[in-house]
Amino acid sequence: MAEPLDNVTIPEFSTLLQMDPYLKPYEKDFQRRYGLCQKRLFLLEEAEGGFDQFTRSYQTFGVQRQANNGLLFKEWAPAAEALFLTGDFNGWDNFSHPYTKKEYGKWELYLPPKEDKTPAVPHLSKLKVVVHTKDGRRLYRISPWAKYVTKTGDSVVYDWVHWDPLNPYLHVHPRPKKPRSLRIYESHVGIASPEGKIASYTNFTHNVLPRIKDLGYNCIQLMAIMEHAYYASFGYQVTSFFAASSRYGTPDELKQLIDVAHSLGIIVLLDVVHSHASKNTEDGLNKFDGSDSCFFHSGVRGEHSLWDSRLFNYSSWEVLRFLLSNLRWWMEEYRFDGFRFDGVTSMLYHHHGIGTAFSGDYTEYFGLHVDEDSLVYLMVANHILHTLYPDCITIAEDVSGMPGMCRAVSEGGLGFDYRLAMAIPDKWIQILKEYKDEDWNMGNIVYTLINRRYGEKCIAYAESHDQALVGDKTLAFWLMDKEMYTNMSALIPMTQVIDRGIQLHKMIRLVTHALGGEGYLNFMGNEFGHPEWLDFPRKGNNESYHYARRQYNLVDMDHLRYRQLYAFDREMNRTEDKYGWLSSGPAFITAKHEGDKVIVFERANAVFVFNFHPAKSYSNYRIAVESPGKYKIKLDSDEIQFGGHGRLDHNTEFFTEPVPFNDRPHSMMVYIPCRTAVVLANEEINYCY
Repeated sequence: MAEPLDNVTIPEFSTLLQMDPYLKPYEKDFQRRYGLCQKRLFLLEEAEGGFDQFTRSYQTFGVQRQANNGLLFKEWAPAAEALFLTGDFNGWDNFSHPYTKKEYGKWELYLPPKEDKTPAVPHLSKLKVVVHTKDGRRLYRISPWAKYVTKTGDSVVYDWVHWDPLNPYLHVHPRPKKPRSLRIYESHVGIASPEGKIASYTNFTHNVLPRIKDLGYNCIQLMAIMEHAYYASFGYQVTSFFAASSRYGTPDELKQLIDVAHSLGIIVLLDVVHSHASKNTEDGLNKFDGSDSCFFHSGVRGEHSLWDSRLFNYSSWEVLRFLLSNLRWWMEEYRFDGFRFDGVTSMLYHHHGIGTAFSGDYTEYFGLHVDEDSLVYLMVANHILHTLYPDCITIAEDVSGMPGMCRAVSEGGLGFDYRLAMAIPDKWIQILKEYKDEDWNMGNIVYTLINRRYGEKCIAYAESHDQALVGDKTLAFWLMDKEMYTNMSALIPMTQVIDRGIQLHKMIRLVTHALGGEGYLNFMGNEFGHPEWLDFPRKGNNESYHYARRQYNLVDMDHLRYRQLYAFDREMNRTEDKYGWLSSGPAFITAKHEGDKVIVFERANAVFVFNFHPAKSYSNYRIAVESPGKYKIKLDSDEIQFGGHGRLDHNTEFFTEPVPFNDRPHSMMVYIPCRTAVVLANEEINYCY
């Protein structure tokens, strides 16, 4: 742990303490973290002319074409004895083009243009860095700054391909405004087609973006974009950090995807993996200069025992340059709008969260088990991103619940905008696995959905890609299992299993959407109850693509009930867009009745009523409301078009009475059928969200 820093003042620490006075005993920890962050920024200013210049290092490292078409190559390989460049351009000569050693482990090589003034290395040429180690080994490496890497045929190893097109794609559309209510469509380009193959960026642009727009999502979280040699790693074992995965197409095609998304008013977040890196050496960062360290901690600290991957040394100046420039690269070159940081829990603690059940006791978040190098890296990254791009959105994948995670760095926080509410999907799976419908605990459901740090925004989700993976089951699969293959036709009467599954699928999503956070996330295909799990081609399944796809074609078939779930998801998002409950304050819960299996709450001037009872409908059910007036149904999970039974008359007007009920001054009587969720709104309130 670093030495305490004297006289550190956190400008807005009082705001954090007002929110949570229990953090007062840990003020010294916050001061030290903030002091270390400021010291890092000060050193950047002093040594590199500030973070703006420092984070543009992708313009000086790797390969840079000069104004005269000469090429400048620059690498950091502190343990290397010598560096050479080889490739198509020199007939793969290992010695003809040596780099010159510079200060601080840097190496440079300049290639003048050819006689015809064209670059010595043409666009799409293959290259390798030849590293000579001090112990006499010769290693072939890909530049860590490589912007494009490809794989040919059955080869396992990726090749470094020089990407320098004559007419690169130019973005046309401006970034959309940061949405107040974040509705995220978590997506993987490669599986975004019904066909058993790796789908393309172009397929996503033409076939998936219009669906996302239609569904009412305003944000896409793109997974598995940073190049990863092993497809089945879901993009979490990154080999080339600056290269957009070539398995889906070219860098220009990804740029077009983002540009078209922007034209539709949809922002795009990158699933960024800075928590660890693939162990690959030939096409990864590992042992780039022949040493065990370079970008990583050496020894045990540099290895993640569960993930079998390498861990970055966040205290290293050049590692900071690499990672911070990497964030800037994706924002500038591809025009992403922000990031979902993967594996934040692993970064924050020396134990990486392995074998740790976080109880919420504050001693878990302070002390020697916290990796302050990583923590300060995240503070610096968020400070830089939000300074350069005020509308940038960052989301932390953190299961520990570190206090201040989603508060500004100026308050002593880590500077994230949101964190993922990871307990919610686990709760739904637990309920479906372990309890009969009549034993569902309304209080426990509500507690899980509202149990978050007030003032730190959460992204709620009923299920993400984790639940879709083989070995687990999606909610639709837990609910309907094999009947999804045989009984989803709307041309035959619903079986009990399908009826239960369809009604609960909608209710679980709506209660999570409305109560669970300040943002909402859905994994592609799950909105319509995708009937299969997700399994990437691997030896264990004979390299099959059968489950590495999303069957959007099912939604286009009029006679299948998947279409009804899709329609409900769309209406749920559109209703949120109108009333803005995600960006409003916490809900006021007026009922969580165990016997009736009813949950009632108000949020954003809308009233949400859920009857989870498997058999009982209530004809004159009193519910509490704050505002008097006339209420009408705005969303009804029981509508025929959503696979419901059409038991509610939407022309009905519900009038409040001055009868105090459940801590509210007014109440009204409603009809609420079994397994139905309803959103009511006051007709006399002008919703100007």
